[in-house]
Amino acid sequence: MKEKSNRKYPTLFLFKVGISNIGEWVYFISLNLIVLNITGSALAVTGLYLIKPLAVLLTNFWAGSLIDRMNKRRLLMGLDLFRGMVIGFLPLFATSLPLIYVTVLIVNMAASMFEPASMAYMTKLIPPKKRKQFNSIHSFVTSGAFLVGPAVAGILFFIGSPILAIYINGFALIIAGLITWLLPDLEKGKIVSEQEKANTIGVLRKDWQAVLTFSLTNRYVFVIYFLFSSVMLVLASAVDSLEAAFAKQVLFLSDSEYGFLVTIAGTGIIIGASINTLIVQKLKTSLLIGGGAVFVTIGYIVYAFSTNFLIAGIGFFILAFFISFANTGFLTFYQHHIPSDMMGRIGSFYNLLEAILIIVATGFMGIATLFISIRLTVSLGVFLMFVLSVVLLGASVLPSRRRFFQSPIADQ
Repeated sequence: MKEKSNRKYPTLFLFKVGISNIGEWVYFISLNLIVLNITGSALAVTGLYLIKPLAVLLTNFWAGSLIDRMNKRRLLMGLDLFRGMVIGFLPLFATSLPLIYVTVLIVNMAASMFEPASMAYMTKLIPPKKRKQFNSIHSFVTSGAFLVGPAVAGILFFIGSPILAIYINGFALIIAGLITWLLPDLEKGKIVSEQEKANTIGVLRKDWQAVLTFSLTNRYVFVIYFLFSSVMLVLASAVDSLEAAFAKQVLFLSDSEYGFLVTIAGTGIIIGASINTLIVQKLKTSLLIGGGAVFVTIGYIVYAFSTNFLIAGIGFFILAFFISFANTGFLTFYQHHIPSDMMGRIGSFYNLLEAILIIVATGFMGIATLFISIRLTVSLGVFLMFVLSVVLLGASVLPSRRRFFQSPIADQ
């Protein structure tokens, strides 16, 4: 019976993750269309992309302290229900761009809290020995949403409208919240103490110091985290911000050809994630992290130096294929070395730094195109990605650091 429960709860968690991720794609695509329809401005749509890092900046400097002191299951359930209800009200503001922006900001602030809280709960839920296999399936589920989400959105647009899609997404989040209620309560009775409530500023200062102490004490973990983050998140986001311009103005692709490139990437993600789930146990975590990141950047290099649709498509497929491998390795490493009772604070603080770096890197790439060509800008960004990925691979496979990839050191 216990073994059956051990299989049931991870499956329920993955089902919830799938619903949430598909809903996010439906929500994101619908929101883009709604804003474009009421303004007719691509600039207004671009503003939506800036709201997410802004939400992180406004939330993550304090959210981690709250996450680590609250019952994760109740918090996740509450955040899902809250986001579902707020999104349900969004169509009422569909004619006012400022109200849409404010509503989206609130939803993204809740999402900024949800991510580290979900990571902490997932780490407690899955036994250390089963994490790598679970993370590969988790990556497959989230990757599948990349294709299923837009397809569901297209069907909803066909039978209704973006407004209908928004309502259904809100309902999906409420369903996800109810599924969370079926998961085990791993921290019964955990609430914020009255003393900590009364000294909020002091608690925040103490928690920031705790994160700094952890980072200095575990320098290798910190270095691996930010090398991976710099390659796979910060620089990748900066390069991706020029993706459409590169495809249209450098490769001279049509809208349909560019759309097909995105489909190739989605196919690469699904195939890579599928193979990853089958062979992940035979691959070392160090190679998943370092090797996966290197091959992702090789895909970016092929794309950056492409001269036609075929070569660009090959590059897209390569980078998409290896994303799941890299993410599985990193997620396993993160869960093994970040104490679960500090994941809220550490994850929130690191995500805050990432948001700042993404804004800076994306802004720099955009400004660079004013002085040099788009191809040269993308090539320089990809070259830096490759250098850092090689450094990451070297740091991951150092014989002296082998113990970091063999067993969890975090206090579970």
